[in-house]
Amino acid sequence: MTTRSAQSSPPLDRPPSRGTRVRGTRQAEALMAVLGTLSGFHSAQEIHAELRRRGERVGLTTVYRHLQVLSEDEAVDAIRDESGETLYRRCATGGHHHHVTCRACGRSVEVEGRDVERWAERVAAEAGFVDVDHTVEIFGVCPPCAAVKS
Repeated sequence: MTTRSAQSSPPLDRPPSRGTRVRGTRQAEALMAVLGTLSGFHSAQEIHAELRRRGERVGLTTVYRHLQVLSEDEAVDAIRDESGETLYRRCATGGHHHHVTCRACGRSVEVEGRDVERWAERVAAEAGFVDVDHTVEIFGVCPPCAAVKS
């Protein structure tokens, strides 16, 4: 799962957020409306299909671009599943946080990651790095799915 640490400026290898360019457009509003009704994480293709099902005329490339910007602006969460595909959802928690995602059903739970934050900062500092960002992906089997397996 991809997570972002709070930082005052974007990393040097990434341009500043373009969020102001897409916010307020009809397509961005439709995308956020769809994300608000979907539960769990979904691929850009699934989100695009739902937009089309609702009669929205929006291209898949536009969906990808909007999701990228919304993710950079922390308006949506983005994680990578075990196959490497990026999945998105509108998240109730603002700011930096982590998720534990079930490999069986895809259920995702938000968790605080203070130990992860301290570890990432310590490791980066030991290597002489500053303005640190990190990605943490935690997958397991949730209690209901584990009970079914037993």
